[in-house]
Amino acid sequence: MKKYKHLTKDERNSIERMLGRDLSLKAIARELDRSCDTISREIRRNAMVKRIGSYGASFNNCAHRESCQEYDLCLEETCRRKSCRSCSFCFRFCSLYERIDCQRLQTSPYVCNCCEKRSKCTLEKFIYRASDAHHIYKETLSGSRDGINISTEELNRLDAIISPLLCKGQSPHAICLNNKDAIMLDEKTVYRYVKAGLLTARPLDLPRIIRMRPRRKKKALKVDRTCRQDRTYADFLAFLEQNPDVPIVQMDSVEGKKGAGEKVLLTIHFTEPQLMLAFLRDANTARSVTEIFNDLYRRLGRETFRTLFQLCLGDNGSEFSDPTAIERDSHGNLRARIFYCDPSAPYQKGAIENNHSLLRRIIPKGTSLNSYTQEDIDLLINHINSYPRKKLNDRSPYQSFNFLHGPDVLETLGVRYISPNEITLTPKLLKR
Repeated sequence: MKKYKHLTKDERNSIERMLGRDLSLKAIARELDRSCDTISREIRRNAMVKRIGSYGASFNNCAHRESCQEYDLCLEETCRRKSCRSCSFCFRFCSLYERIDCQRLQTSPYVCNCCEKRSKCTLEKFIYRASDAHHIYKETLSGSRDGINISTEELNRLDAIISPLLCKGQSPHAICLNNKDAIMLDEKTVYRYVKAGLLTARPLDLPRIIRMRPRRKKKALKVDRTCRQDRTYADFLAFLEQNPDVPIVQMDSVEGKKGAGEKVLLTIHFTEPQLMLAFLRDANTARSVTEIFNDLYRRLGRETFRTLFQLCLGDNGSEFSDPTAIERDSHGNLRARIFYCDPSAPYQKGAIENNHSLLRRIIPKGTSLNSYTQEDIDLLINHINSYPRKKLNDRSPYQSFNFLHGPDVLETLGVRYISPNEITLTPKLLKR
């Protein structure tokens, strides 16, 4: 067997070719001088899901698709199908829908590369492509080297010990020395946690930090380096297929002037009513995002929060790298679901990106946010939310949200209505 562990791109190309020739996993492993388990894991881990139909037939994975007599369930004007069995949307709205998967995918080789019925199949397909598999491998390899290998519960336990002592003026060296049995970390790790914003104590709470020359800014540290597992954009689409009526909330960060010590905004966008919230933060850290969600949970109450934040979609920034802290309350109860866009794919949350264009009319790109307060940001958001949209039949996001959830929720969120002739979407709004 080969001594090096990882498969190369050439080996993945060979796997794709041999799968197309319908060779067994044992034959592929023998050809590449690899373990059969290695080949099996590679195929099952990196095969791509394809929800496509076949020539003349749309994708449909309902168990009753052959005998279905229903029609026009999707209510789409463009739907010209005679029955739901030939429409790729109608079966998703059917109360009799029952998912079925191909039984051949449960056995070797676990993919459809060499299946003779592939051109006629309308079920979900798994295709192994060497280029896609190598791209997934590189992303996984890079992500495994980011972040910290620690649970949220353990981080909270350390925070309760370290932060109060730092705020009293003690150094990380003294804290680790006097609490080595409780902390079990070296002082360098404590420094990393503080500088990454993972603890309640801030870098300025470190005794000598104000006298030390700032070093070159490093890449932000992720709290959970495996946060994307089962939360990818493909998982998001699969969840939507099973729950098509779930409202979607998109999250993003808006930077002003780049650099250390600059404030940043967290924006939360409710896609259906187009309402946006914005919160000013001192640093772009995962803890600051968690604190905002905890505050919203406390103010709104469990039921209202779960109604509004059932499904959240964010990007791959380090500020969203602690999904467990957002998804669950202090008692471990599920309160939301978090998913991530693909890397370098902002169009997958296009609604919030478009709404940022209104925000940039008032705060142009490159403008420092340090001079603004949360009251200024609330004023800005109120003007944006009161601005009518053609997509909402010329109603404003405020009016649409009010219709869906009522004025009490808007009042709790601190959103108020601005009359149309008073709306200002220029930098003059926040000039003092």
